[in-house]
Amino acid sequence: MQSDTLLHIANFSTLFLCMVLKFPQIFVLMRAKRSTGISLNSLLLELIGFIVFVTYQMYYNYPPPTYLEYPILIAQDVILLLLILYYNGSLRQSLVYALLLVGGWRLLTVERWIIDLAMSLCTFISAASKLAQLQCMWSSKDAGQVSALSWGMATYTCMARIYTTSVTTGDMQVLVRFVAMTLLNFWVLLTVIYYQRRRSSSSKKDD
Repeated sequence: MQSDTLLHIANFSTLFLCMVLKFPQIFVLMRAKRSTGISLNSLLLELIGFIVFVTYQMYYNYPPPTYLEYPILIAQDVILLLLILYYNGSLRQSLVYALLLVGGWRLLTVERWIIDLAMSLCTFISAASKLAQLQCMWSSKDAGQVSALSWGMATYTCMARIYTTSVTTGDMQVLVRFVAMTLLNFWVLLTVIYYQRRRSSSSKKDD
């Protein structure tokens, strides 16, 4: 009984947070009207990882509550992508990205071995997205317009999914992915907080 309650709390809290997870980042971006510190490559890799993951879950008929947030996250990432392209003056490229993402998604379910292979690579793709964001901040030594709140919520949702996956499907590939994503999301969060505090300290000294 207690296990069922925890499972419901983990599922619904994850779904709720994912419904608004990217909103802080979207609002920060819209307010600043520039995408400094946000890695376009990171966002694209994250989108690919999300698409592969949700397609895999649906292909094998996993319980919808274990992946229901991913279509919502994909929609929010698409909005972020459009905003970044707009502020970078590259909005025309959005059609190319859309064709590639939709074409890739259709290709995933052509054969079973394709989706299995894609899922085995999914953790590396998602990890690469986090590392790309870290590299962007390391090179500029600034978190720019990156939202710490969004990364904090992402860390929590991955931790919750470690629990829900372990008590439902027990899929080791999925578990490994969530453990890796939790650690990397937390690393990005700490890096964002570090650079934001350093920038705040520099601003106070200048004043």
